[in-house]
Amino acid sequence: MQPAILKFGTGRLLQAHVDLMVSEALARGEAIGTIAAVQTTGSAEARRRVAALNRGQGFPVHIRGLVDGRPSEREVRVTSIARAYDAAEDWEAVESLVVGDIQAIVSNTADRGYELDPADRIGDRLPRSFPAKLTTLLHARWRHRAEPLTLLPLELILRNGEVLREVVAGVAAEWGLEPAFHAWLRERCLWACSLVDRIVSEALEPIGAVAEPYALWAIEDAPGLRPVCRHRDLVVTGDRARYERLKLYIMNLGHSWLAERWLLDRRPPEETVVEALADPDLAADLDGLYEAEVLPVFAALGLGDAARAYRDTTLERLRNPFLRHRLHDIAHNHAAKKERRFRALIDLASRADPGLDQPRLAGALSSGA
Repeated sequence: MQPAILKFGTGRLLQAHVDLMVSEALARGEAIGTIAAVQTTGSAEARRRVAALNRGQGFPVHIRGLVDGRPSEREVRVTSIARAYDAAEDWEAVESLVVGDIQAIVSNTADRGYELDPADRIGDRLPRSFPAKLTTLLHARWRHRAEPLTLLPLELILRNGEVLREVVAGVAAEWGLEPAFHAWLRERCLWACSLVDRIVSEALEPIGAVAEPYALWAIEDAPGLRPVCRHRDLVVTGDRARYERLKLYIMNLGHSWLAERWLLDRRPPEETVVEALADPDLAADLDGLYEAEVLPVFAALGLGDAARAYRDTTLERLRNPFLRHRLHDIAHNHAAKKERRFRALIDLASRADPGLDQPRLAGALSSGA
């Protein structure tokens, strides 16, 4: 089957989320097509993943955790990847796909993936930044057939579809591209805001992942939206902000708080989330943070009950005994994550609950960890 989905990223989150959902949907005839995966990092690890994907044998995802309070383990064979590409070596092939039958582009770039490189120029064979790569591909699509695409960014950025659209439009303006292309970008392409929620704790070699049973892909509804597949864990919603805030300010904030303590307290180098929460003092610290500085914000927004329920689910997920989720990994790009999780919640509280005191979050922002 010719790929209908172009996916930027070959890491474990996408493997255990988008790739798995599309694979299961394809088996039921409920996906728009297979996936072409593009890796852009150039690392030796990423090149091994590309080579493994191109063997055409699929890859395993081990799903381990508690389901209805009982231990559950199963393996899913993911077979949705039709072809994988290394951008540095295969850029012309990637461009050919985009001007061909691709209908949707999914991305999950690094934490700083929307940053621009001032060296990028129109006409470069391979732009350096992801937004410039995407602008180049969309411009080629527009020149060859002008049929719009659906863009589904998964980066954990508030209103990610809108943010990515504006970044790409800015690149197009900087490059002096045609006004008709600008209009096509903004008015005909569909930039969907979407959110993924699943703990994927380990990568398997050379390809594959270990993940929890819980999974959510929430996509904000919009006129003309056609999701890449139908799946029990994919939700099209008119209130994506609700899902986004719950995940960002409870699950992800909790992860970053544990990473903050791990860094400041010089805790064991290989400590996992489960091991950290076995420390009663640290567990109480996280619970106190939620109670005093997080849940009151949701209560002020009218989401108090939903937030408490999600907090309870989150703590159960964090204590999943099957996952080896290292705090060392969570602490990657810690300063940037604190800005998006701690400072953003403080800013939200200043509007929703101006009298709320959040000393621990504020202190973490200035800790230097």
